Amino acid sequence: MKKILGLDLGTTSIGWAFVKEAESDNENSSIIKIGVRVNPLTTDEQTNFEKGKKFSVTAGRTLARGARRSLQRYKQRRQNLINVLKKSGIVDEHALLAENDKNTTHSTYALRAKAAVGKIGKDEFARVLLMINKKRGYKSSRKANSEDEGQLIDGMAIAKRLYEQKLTPGQLCYQLLKEGKKTLPDFYRSDLNAEFNKVWDLQSIYYPDVFDDDLKRTIEGKGQKATSAIFWTKYNFNTAENKGTREDKKLQAYKWRSMAIHTQLSIEEAAFVIADINGNINNSSGYLGAISDRSKELYFNRQTIGQYLYHQLKDNPHTRTKGQVFYRQDYFDEFETIWETQAKYHPELTKALKEEIRDIVIFYQRKLRSQKGLVSFCEFESKLVEIIKDGKKVSYTIGAKVIPKSSPLFQEFKIWQNLNNLLIQNKKSKEVLSFDLDAKRFLFNELNIKGNLKKEQVFKLLGYKPNEWDLNFPAVEGNRPNQLLYEAYLKMMVYEGHDDIDIEVLTAAEIKSAVLSFFEIHSIDITILDFDSNLEGSAFEKQPAYQLWHLLYSYEGDNSPTGNDKLFELLKTKFGIKKEHAQILAKADLGLDYANLSAKAIRNILPFLKAGHPFAKKDKDEKIASATALAGYNHSS
Repeated sequence: MKKILGLDLGTTSIGWAFVKEAESDNENSSIIKIGVRVNPLTTDEQTNFEKGKKFSVTAGRTLARGARRSLQRYKQRRQNLINVLKKSGIVDEHALLAENDKNTTHSTYALRAKAAVGKIGKDEFARVLLMINKKRGYKSSRKANSEDEGQLIDGMAIAKRLYEQKLTPGQLCYQLLKEGKKTLPDFYRSDLNAEFNKVWDLQSIYYPDVFDDDLKRTIEGKGQKATSAIFWTKYNFNTAENKGTREDKKLQAYKWRSMAIHTQLSIEEAAFVIADINGNINNSSGYLGAISDRSKELYFNRQTIGQYLYHQLKDNPHTRTKGQVFYRQDYFDEFETIWETQAKYHPELTKALKEEIRDIVIFYQRKLRSQKGLVSFCEFESKLVEIIKDGKKVSYTIGAKVIPKSSPLFQEFKIWQNLNNLLIQNKKSKEVLSFDLDAKRFLFNELNIKGNLKKEQVFKLLGYKPNEWDLNFPAVEGNRPNQLLYEAYLKMMVYEGHDDIDIEVLTAAEIKSAVLSFFEIHSIDITILDFDSNLEGSAFEKQPAYQLWHLLYSYEGDNSPTGNDKLFELLKTKFGIKKEHAQILAKADLGLDYANLSAKAIRNILPFLKAGHPFAKKDKDEKIASATALAGYNHSS
């Protein structure tokens, strides 16, 4: 008899059958057992599964739990605030703290707006505080920001320049390009919208059949290419052709934008400008960009959040205020303004009471609980110990924890581990060779600055012909975090007017030399470019290169609108990096992953890797000693 297990694998169920199949006329086939296991997926989960997308059946429960906790904490804050107000005599048991009369739907908004400039009653003041307590604003977390949410814009200085000099973003960019600037600033969406409207209003006078309300609705929310395509499909003409080098095309584009608000352009040029600005607006969209834009509106209108929202409600009582998110700092500033205004009329509003309500009740937010306890132990520098607790043996692990993957120490260790695994083979003779130490040291310098190298790049650097030799890896992994830092350094150079440097063309030594010269000119600490893994004790952690990495890796955010002001200050104080350069450097995402070894183990193994020993033996018969064995570790256990 032949025994067969049959499986029917579906997206929401798995069917199975175990049967015996006859192999002769004397035997009878039979079903031993059958069954099915159902995986109850929702429609969305099944769709994502069929498309190969990741999904979690617990995601919905997690969101619901987060919502419940947020509601519970808000209610706790509200009750604590009411208790403090009653205890301090601001309100009594009979105080009305909500809107309940006819035509009072927006009365608290009116009180909130008035409280920033004039006297209101103590009960009314309590209602205003309860409203501020309900929504406390967005507090930036540098590590938690998502690409899908867009980007916070820290461009208030640029916005002020546009306002004071009465410029559009296109005019300012044209000025900067004529001055030799290679990097252009980010703009608030409202400034881009204002430029779009100015161009549209003027050009629609000359071309009313094209720039009409229907087209404006059609291109809303479209990118540059999509907008350009609409001109062809709808009116059968293309936007103006912009020829030349990249710099020439950029200059011409902003020249047209600069002219478009006061001069008639050709229909093709006008369409180009509209598409270009519309693309900028589309790119500036996003949750975080909108928050930045609202903060800018508050600044220039000299308004608090309450005044800003009440102004909208007066214009349109049906305005939706729920989705309008502001910075936490904007709420903080409003609280300060309202408190200081009301303290002039109510002596009960003391400084001590303000600090209690502001710092303990409304704006207090504990830091996230440390998750360092979840970091793994090093396999070489940890051990299992047993203790007697409550009369029972309890086992637990002690020892050194693993280090972050972005650490310069781990990156150096990883590169040398990869270099010692490289083998080249002659395609004709089949001879297999390994690189000598000089070649490995040369490759290390390249990988440490330029990141990953394809095997063709490795052969070119070392003088091998790709048609004669082959490498046992398609690419060699390099120091990705350091590559990001060097890319930031090169962007800093471009910001100051230097030419673009192609990291693929120059050698690592040439790139480092260019950055070094730039640092010396701008009084930036040049020692941040040199990491020394051989330093011992406190000297290792105090070296500037390690401190720069640790600052960028560990910094989470501060109470400033974008959460980066303190970081910029530290980069200036410690390394001489000014704010304009720090803003570029702060965008380097070093990652949060961890390695599988501790710093102690790596520092013990690294000298032997640098001497050419492999990290571990590939087989028992291999004659060369492994770096782990020479460091005193048993890798096979």
